[in-house]
Amino acid sequence: MQTTIFDTPVVNTAMRALSGVVLRLMGWRTEGMTPDEIAAHPKYVLIAAPHTSNWDFPITLMVAFVLRLRVYWMAKASVFAGPLGPVARWLGGIPVDRSASSNLVQKTVDAFAARERLAVIVAPEGTRGKVTHWKTGFYHIAHGAGVPIGLAYLDYARKAGGIGRMYTTSGEIEADMVEIRAFYREVTGRHRQQFDAGSVRRR
Repeated sequence: MQTTIFDTPVVNTAMRALSGVVLRLMGWRTEGMTPDEIAAHPKYVLIAAPHTSNWDFPITLMVAFVLRLRVYWMAKASVFAGPLGPVARWLGGIPVDRSASSNLVQKTVDAFAARERLAVIVAPEGTRGKVTHWKTGFYHIAHGAGVPIGLAYLDYARKAGGIGRMYTTSGEIEADMVEIRAFYREVTGRHRQQFDAGSVRRR
């Protein structure tokens, strides 16, 4: 994995302070698991939902700084094209070839096995548009690597974000997905018409 902004102590400290100030000015707060509780889990897959707006990324990044997370996030390869590519990678981005998703799952499982600490963010919706199915790559990564799933969220109705809990997979994907979706049932995205956890199914 490449060096990121989270691995640069001086910049990380400054960004954490700045993020706290900006979130407060915007009326947002962090809640859920504390930084110490999260740090007790050296490896996990973090799912970020709902994903309905371009605002999700900067707010998620600021919440990550406040919670002292060191995370990598996945996005389509086109995001990394051009001069902003190095910046996206420095911010923890990992380009994804969506035509080779199964290979990506195994590569990520291998990355977890090779490291003592690793947290990877995956957006199960895979798009900001309205979805009726969740991609389950995040589940197969977590179960294959034997790591928990961090249930992260941004609730625009309450202007609150954080990690609600760490979920341990059972291998019974249908039952586990019901529980995971239930967690997000009361969470409101920026564009609430594009996300309804009660109607979302796995794909």
